[in-house]
Amino acid sequence: MPVQRADARRNYARLLAVAKEAIATEGPDASLEQIARTAGVGSATVRRHFPNRQSLLEAVFRERVETLCAHARELTGRADTRAALLEWLSAVLADAATIRGLATALTRDRAAGPDAAQEHCCSAQLNEAGDPLVRRAADDGALAPGVTTGDLLALITGIALATEHHPDPAADAQRLLGLSMAGVSPGQG
Repeated sequence: MPVQRADARRNYARLLAVAKEAIATEGPDASLEQIARTAGVGSATVRRHFPNRQSLLEAVFRERVETLCAHARELTGRADTRAALLEWLSAVLADAATIRGLATALTRDRAAGPDAAQEHCCSAQLNEAGDPLVRRAADDGALAPGVTTGDLLALITGIALATEHHPDPAADAQRLLGLSMAGVSPGQG
């Protein structure tokens, strides 16, 4: 990868900071033109750094997704595979329910399909990180056969989107996750 000029690095950092604020305030469909104006750059500069909205969303949420992936790796060796999986799903859901735009970004990733050429997409990273937790829980009989990481992430994003306008979205989302997990974990209410 070529080394960026100092002004290009500054523009990228400024755009990312402005985009984080705009998405937190307006959601994932925040105006790219307004982001450019606020950052003091032209639309072409935005497109040069972020060729599409999805690449911007990925950059905005990259740090958070990487933290969730690291958390999954930390939990993989736990003896109680069900508890480890639930702890990770709860962490993903807490972020998806409280960080405006994250659930939508994950949903858009999934809608792009498995053949989409997105090497850093948020949901692909979370799928990969969660797979060992899901496999171990399934192997221990703590998860219904056939349930995939993708299924669980779709469930989480659905819950987050369904509760995003509730007075306490995180609490409501966690309650719904508990209800859902009781349904996919046979005999383990």
